[in-house]
Order: sequence, then structure tokens, then C-alpha cells
Amino acid sequence: MRFQEVELLAIGAGPSGLALAVAVEELAKSELAKETLIVEQQDDVVWQRGMLIPWTQSQVSFLKDLVTQRNPRSPFSFVNYLHSVGRLDQFINLGSFTPYRMEISGYLGWVARSLPNVRIDYGRRCVSVRPFGIADGTGEWLVQMADGSAVVCRHLVVAAGRDPYIPETFAAIPRELMIHSTEFAARIGEIDPEQTRRIVVVGGAQSAAEMLWTAHQTFPGTQCTMVMRSIGLNAYETSKFTNELFYPSFVDEFHSARPEARAQLLREMHRTNYAGLTTDMLDTLYRQMYIERLTGTERIEMIPMVDVAEAEMDGREIVLTLVDRKSGHRSTQRCDVVLLGTGFTKRMPRIVNDMASAVGIDEITVNRSYRMGLPPSFSGTCHLQGVNEATHGIADSLLSVLAARAAEIVTDLLAERRTPRLPAVTEAAARPLAATQGVQ
Repeated sequence: MRFQEVELLAIGAGPSGLALAVAVEELAKSELAKETLIVEQQDDVVWQRGMLIPWTQSQVSFLKDLVTQRNPRSPFSFVNYLHSVGRLDQFINLGSFTPYRMEISGYLGWVARSLPNVRIDYGRRCVSVRPFGIADGTGEWLVQMADGSAVVCRHLVVAAGRDPYIPETFAAIPRELMIHSTEFAARIGEIDPEQTRRIVVVGGAQSAAEMLWTAHQTFPGTQCTMVMRSIGLNAYETSKFTNELFYPSFVDEFHSARPEARAQLLREMHRTNYAGLTTDMLDTLYRQMYIERLTGTERIEMIPMVDVAEAEMDGREIVLTLVDRKSGHRSTQRCDVVLLGTGFTKRMPRIVNDMASAVGIDEITVNRSYRMGLPPSFSGTCHLQGVNEATHGIADSLLSVLAARAAEIVTDLLAERRTPRLPAVTEAAARPLAATQGVQ
């Protein structure tokens, strides 16, 4: 088996992976940076690829970039990016703390191209991870790629994100007639306006609303219906008091809280990110619906408080069975295309579950420094990013703690590097312990 050997491997070149790369460059400098590799399954760095619609904005301040809260003087800041592309004056004049998503995506690509030591390999999808050891013990990870190549590393950081959630209810619907928000921007062009007169959007949060509005504007002759479990569309909870719970310093409070307190915090903060819309989006939709009622040209319909109990095909038509949560009454909704604003699965990514199983761990745990609990005999490390809401708070999957979290992980890695390392792995002495299967 031929493989490439590095000291630190990160899976995923999204915001979490790039924040880690910058922290390695600035805190560990060349001692670790030159031994760090990021593998990215896509051919480039694009933020929120599925919902990268030109008019959409982030809901997070530009100061919560990859570095500023850790190092305001860093050359990798969003402000320095704007300066480098000649758009700083215009952004200042815009008078907004929240950049367009396209700007954040451009910023991330700029950072990826600007790293002096950390290397990013594109088009490499991780398909399996297994412990990889030598005769007297287990020490490293063997990461297999879809192209047949492999990487051996002592330190692994997983920042591949969660899997899209597609309810089993929709299993019978052909994929060409169903689009999840993670692929919306790439696939909306597949919709045939001549054959599509009815579009149903499932979900009641920001992504669902953005898909509804985009479909409404893109297909003038189409009826657009939104079905949701909630009582109606709600605004994000954005009070300054609530936003203090997104401070990096609040992670300490959350992590040390009792389980019942953590559960309460997650419940009460749900509308800060997952179950709300921006006020601009709410106003846009309401005004459009008002105008359409006024002119008798209604093309937007909202059906609140319903569950999609069944989804089946009737010829070329999709037939959704809706159950009213108030009365239990069942009705059908027919359409040509379904757009799913159903978010992501709450479970750990498959790759993490498989890694845990391979090293004999029944329950996945992470410490305050985001390090995954591994058997004492295993000298390698694995840190998890973006999947630790239950232990580190709702900000863990957002931009708010990127800079601070990256610093904590790198600090933990530098401390670990001071411990004696097992002898170098060679092909002759290498002993794979257990195969796992995963996807990035």
C-alpha cells in the first residue's frame, strides 16, 4: 500500500478547516504548518454552496471571521480580504455588519489561496478511516480516499459537516423531482418551467423561505406552496442579550453546566438559528403575498401546522399527504417538484461513528478542547469541529466561535506534540487494526 504521511490531517476545507489552518500558521508557525494537510472533496472552496444565491446575506457580523476574535492584527481577516480586492471603501459605505454570502465565500477562497505552509488538496473525498499501528501498539490513522490514495497521520481533525436530512417519507420520490437545500443553487436550473406549474417547499426556516422566494421569482407561472410544522414563519431571536450566548467565552459556561441546563439552553436558543427567518425575508414574503391578494394574482400559499405523512408518485405528479396537527384532518397536496428545507441530521457523521467503533468506543465524547475520547493505548488524536452542540453549545456549528475554537485545538495539539512519539510508521511494520467505512 502506498500512502502519504503527514503529522496533521484535516478533513474538509470549509470555514472550520480554514480557521484551523490559519491558527496553525499563526500559532504553530512552520513547525507544524509544513506537516499539515487539508483534504477537500470539492474542486474549490465555496461557502454554503447549495444556497449561494446572489442576494442572500450572512446573519453573522463580518468581525466573526476566521481570525479577528483571536488575532485582530491577522493578515487573514475579512477586512484585509476586502482591502486586497479593492472593495473595502464600498463595503464600509454599505453600512452593514453582515456581508453577502458570496463575499464570505470569496473570502474563504482567498484565505485558502494565501496559506504559506498548510497545503490543501482538492477533489479528494475521504471514504474510510482506520487505526494504523506498529507491532507494539496503535499510533496513527490511515485515511483512505476515493481515488485510491491514502494518508497516514498522527493527528486528525474532522470538519466535514453533518449529512443533509432527507426524511424517509420522501424515499419514493425520484431524486430528479426533489431538491434539498444543500444542492439548490446547483440544481434549480434543472427545473423545466414548461412542466413545472406547482412547487412545494417543505420547511419553515430561512433556507426554505429563500428557496420559496427564488422559485417564485424564477418561474413566473408557478404556484409556490410552503408547508411547515410550525404555526407560521417566525423572526430570528436576535436580541443583544441573546447574542451574548454566542460569545466564545460562553462555551466554558455551557460546557460546565448541568445536563438539564444545557438542554434548556439549546431549546430556548433554537430560534436564534434553526427555526427563524431574517426580518427582511419575512417582510419581503409578506408584502409579496399582500400585493398578490390585492391584485388577484396569488401564487404563494403557506400551510402551517401540518406533517407530511406520506409522499408518493401518481404518474408524473407528486402527491403529499398532509396531516393537520390541530385537527388530525388528512388532505393531499399535488405538485411537480419538492424542495426540502429540512436541514441536517442531528446524529454524528458516519465517519465519526465508524472511527469510534473501530477503536472500541461505545459512546463518542469530546473534552473541552474538542478532542475525541480515545483508548489510552492510542497515541494519535482526533478533534471534532461543528458537531458538538450538545456539549459546547449552539454556536459550535456556526461562524461565531471559529477563531477561538481553532486556537484551542491548535494549543491542545502543540501540547500533545511534546509527548514522545511512537517510531515512524513503515509499510513493512504497518498493521491495520480495523476497517471502517465513511463519507466526507
